[in-house]
Amino acid sequence: MNGIELTAIISFALLGSIGHCIGMCGGFIMTYTMAKVKPGDSKITQSFYHFLYNFGRVTSYTLLGAVFGFFGSLWQINPLTRAVMFFFAGILMIIMGLSFAGKLKFLNSIEIPLSKYNWFKRIFTYQMNSGNKSSFFILGMLNGLFPCGLVYTMLVSAITTGSALYGALVMFIFGIFTIPTLFSFAFAISIFSTSKFRSFMIQLAALTIIVFGTWTMYKAYLQFDYWYYTKSSVIKANEAVMKCGADKCGAGKCGVGKCGAQQK
Repeated sequence: MNGIELTAIISFALLGSIGHCIGMCGGFIMTYTMAKVKPGDSKITQSFYHFLYNFGRVTSYTLLGAVFGFFGSLWQINPLTRAVMFFFAGILMIIMGLSFAGKLKFLNSIEIPLSKYNWFKRIFTYQMNSGNKSSFFILGMLNGLFPCGLVYTMLVSAITTGSALYGALVMFIFGIFTIPTLFSFAFAISIFSTSKFRSFMIQLAALTIIVFGTWTMYKAYLQFDYWYYTKSSVIKANEAVMKCGADKCGAGKCGVGKCGAQQK
């Protein structure tokens, strides 16, 4: 993960959480706040409850990132497969960015609410009625499973890492930087609920992910270029002197003692 990708993830999380998460998760937060947080609770106690909720949400994101990052590792065979993966990931990011900006209806078709499923209703109802503090954490984990365009977009990014560890890291960073908005939502509802302000943040988030998608497609080009020219050089190389795979060395970089090359 380089500086460009890290900046894109943080920016997308901060801007998107204001523009999108408030609409998606705001009702969930208000529901558990009114049902489980007592008016007499101190600000410290209330903050602790909201922290547990957000920690549960980030935990779900991190676990999903590890799963999708592992799936992406199955594509890490050679530069060509990575190029294909980056290309389709970049296209998907751009489509999602355009959807955030209101140019497409793509996200509306995939953000299917979990609340219609009985298993979710049972767990949610039990945790809402529970007096255990851990119920806030579990509610956060449930919220982290909500179908959400922001989460989908970042999971695409997690896939491109080709690693369960880095996939988890992408989603952890994303989750952490959505906390400021959702954590303070209960204390500043009037600001975050302003439609014009949220719309502006959504447009910035959309622009960010479109740029990120374009960058991902550029990475696809680099991988394809590397694969194409490395393959040509290996075909021309003397295999009796230089035993290098196309996925190991670039043109002109394989010599005696490198990449398994052996001198006859």
